[in-house]
Amino acid sequence: MTSDATPENGKTLVARLEEEGEVAADYLEELLDIADLDGDIDLDIHHERAAVEVVSEESPRSLDALVGRNGEVLEALQDLTRLAVQARTGERSRLMLDVGGFRAGRRAELETLATDAITRVRESGETESLEPMNAFERKVVHDVVAAAGLVSDSAGVEPQRHVVIHPAGDTTA
Repeated sequence: MTSDATPENGKTLVARLEEEGEVAADYLEELLDIADLDGDIDLDIHHERAAVEVVSEESPRSLDALVGRNGEVLEALQDLTRLAVQARTGERSRLMLDVGGFRAGRRAELETLATDAITRVRESGETESLEPMNAFERKVVHDVVAAAGLVSDSAGVEPQRHVVIHPAGDTTA
C-alpha cells in the first residue's frame, strides 16, 4: 500500500500513521507524567510504520527505566502503546517505539553482528545460529542477511527464538 492508497476507513496511510503517532504520544506523555520522568516525544513515519521516540535533553541515562535490561521494558512499553492505539483507533498498530536511542544503537550492533556472521557462513559454508533475539532484533538480522544475498530463518520458541543463517545455495531454509 502506498501513502496515496485509501484504506476502508477513508484515511490515507500517512494520515492513519500520523493519527497512530499522535495517540501514542498522548499515551506516552501521560505515562511520563505518572512516572515523573522528563522526556519529549518525537514522531515520524519509517517504512510505512509510525515511529515514536521518547527523548530526553537531560542525562542519556534518565530514561533507562523505560528501556530496562536488554530492552525488555521497552518491548513491553511498545506492546502497551500499540494496545492503547488500537483501543483508540480500532485498528491494529505496528508502530515502533524507541526510548533514548536504544533501538537505534541496538540496530547498529545487530547489523555488525549479522555482517560478521555472514562472513563466517560464507567462509565456512556452514549454517550458523545466532543468540536468542526478540522480533525486532530478528527482523534487523533477516534484513541484513537478505541484502547480502543469503537466506535466514527463525528457529526455536520464545524466549529462545533465534536467527539461523544458511550458506548460499542451501535449500534447507
